[in-house]
Amino acid sequence: MTDARYPIGRYAHEGPVSDEQLRAWIGEIAALPAQIRGAARGLNDAQLDTPYRPDGWTLRQVIHHVPDSHANAYVRFKWALTEDTPRIKAYDEGAWADLGDTQVAPVETSLDLLSALHARWVALMSTMSPEDWGRSLVHPVGGPMMLRWMAGMYAWHGRHHLAHLTVTRERHGW
Repeated sequence: MTDARYPIGRYAHEGPVSDEQLRAWIGEIAALPAQIRGAARGLNDAQLDTPYRPDGWTLRQVIHHVPDSHANAYVRFKWALTEDTPRIKAYDEGAWADLGDTQVAPVETSLDLLSALHARWVALMSTMSPEDWGRSLVHPVGGPMMLRWMAGMYAWHGRHHLAHLTVTRERHGW
């Protein structure tokens, strides 16, 4: 690992997304809440307030960020499934990570939210038809994005932040 910001590398997927790859990504999204919960288990306040890299978010901020981000993803999926190529709104994830709830809410609250959210999101994805997976939205920065591709991006996003937790624990011997 040469870049602590991207311990598993940046998201990259070339070419079409096979049904097998899509099922694997949905499985990763389904498994993430338990993995994040396991990576957070036993961390005390001082450890939670440790940045995963110099000038980076604290582990507490990372844990709260994942359900914030994935709640946006879930809503984006719903928009794309119910509207014709909607233009979605971006959000300032750094500003969200600095809001007061991230400082005072127990991480257990976000772990519970992530579990419930992913249960609904996986239920939604499990009912989607091939045509549904071909639907798209327009991100103001990223441009057009197909839901099939977004599943991979969010599976990566979960692994990315899980690695922030696990690499930091390993580095500190926690």
